Amino acid sequence: MRLTQLLSEYIQACFTGVWIESHEHDDALAEIAQLASAEQWRLAVWDLEQGLRIAGTTAADNSSSDPLAAIRAINALAQPGSSALLVLVNFHRFLQSAEIVQALARQLAAGKQNRTFVLILSPVVQIPTELEKLFVVVEHPLPDRSQLAEIVRGVAGEQYSAPAGVELDRLLDAAVGLTRFEAENAFSLSLVRHDQFEVATLWELKSQMLKKSGLVTLHRGGEKFAGLGGLESLKAFCKRAIRPHSADCRAKPRGVLLLSPPGCGKSQFAKSLGNEAGRPTLVLDIGSLMGSLVGQTESNIRQALRIADAMAPAVLFLDECEKALSGVASSGQTDSGVSARLFGTFLSWLNDHESDVFVVATCNDISKLPPEYSRAERFDGIFFVDLPDAAQRRAIWEIYLAHYQLNRSQKLPPDDLWTGAEIKACCRLATLLDVPLTAAAQNIVPVARTSAESVEKLRQWATGRCLSADKAGIYQGGQAATASRRRVNRGPSDPSLN
Repeated sequence: MRLTQLLSEYIQACFTGVWIESHEHDDALAEIAQLASAEQWRLAVWDLEQGLRIAGTTAADNSSSDPLAAIRAINALAQPGSSALLVLVNFHRFLQSAEIVQALARQLAAGKQNRTFVLILSPVVQIPTELEKLFVVVEHPLPDRSQLAEIVRGVAGEQYSAPAGVELDRLLDAAVGLTRFEAENAFSLSLVRHDQFEVATLWELKSQMLKKSGLVTLHRGGEKFAGLGGLESLKAFCKRAIRPHSADCRAKPRGVLLLSPPGCGKSQFAKSLGNEAGRPTLVLDIGSLMGSLVGQTESNIRQALRIADAMAPAVLFLDECEKALSGVASSGQTDSGVSARLFGTFLSWLNDHESDVFVVATCNDISKLPPEYSRAERFDGIFFVDLPDAAQRRAIWEIYLAHYQLNRSQKLPPDDLWTGAEIKACCRLATLLDVPLTAAAQNIVPVARTSAESVEKLRQWATGRCLSADKAGIYQGGQAATASRRRVNRGPSDPSLN
């Protein structure tokens, strides 16, 4: 819903205090002025630098730099049978003053009688406790695809040809989530660099946006499914789930939860999926969301999820989620309920978000996760990724023997129950220590032996409960399935680490 429509409804309903959250003040002011002109409302705008400016007049009252005088000035604009709007730009900077808070409260109450409205335009929402019930918060929406297309045509002008069809759709997909100012800059930079519109330039700007937030990181790697053997069922499921859908499709993909012993390549799959689908892979570290101030953690998770929504279509990668969420049950005794509130916010988003964000969450110990995390409609499927079988282990050896330039004819050590991570470690140590593979293997103890009980327990839990990552249908494992079905990586990227 556009800002003008939201404001029109609230003003007609006589909401005298409206807090507009926006990073694009000029665009927001233009929309407010357009609405005021159409409805024949009187409009005044105040900021600290230019003072009070009244629409329809040429001069600005630069002497009115006093915020208290700006609040009182709105009463002079009131006229019978009409409405008057006062927009206070970046006024959150002045709300630490008790006098200003009191003046605002009195003005908002008086506005019910003379139909005067105070609109605070700010990039953040910081409403004092005394005013919380007097303001309604409105978010200035980011530009939609039609507005972004207009910006593309405006930047192209007569000198460049604006893209159309599939090329335009790809460009708009990459631009979604940028402000009007950011989109215009990105399109212009693309023309300067490449003499045409390039998607890569927009992703560069988006990655800078993520760096400034510090809450979500953008993975930059070249992993593809071509370098990841096995997992055929999981690959087919995810590729079909995130294929392009029609605009009126009501079914939105949610994501998958991957369960496996450590070192079986869960993370590699998540990174490969983003590149395979032509989507950015966002990495969400829940530990980095924890803040020291009251309410900071809850604010961080909401902001991180808003960024993920703005980056859509995207893949959101949540690694080893059980370590971040395992303390939810005792959160009330250990951290005053912060973890429980963070978990609740994330669960609600998983269930309700409408953006095209595909979540890939990995887990090594499902028993540490609350049961509500894995219920239906949180994820599209829960897959079990098992250890590689003998043929797959042999292929992994070939990859890393070539990668570390080792003698491919030398004897391989016994590798029963080894993961791809352990095969890579053996090859790396052989190169590092300048010893044969059999000698390097003496430094490797596979996780399937050091944690044999937990691995077997995990397999038994997954049997009948999870989908198989290799074959269509339910995973059937247990004691008889110690030689598993896992993947082969055919590239020098890091295939074996989870």
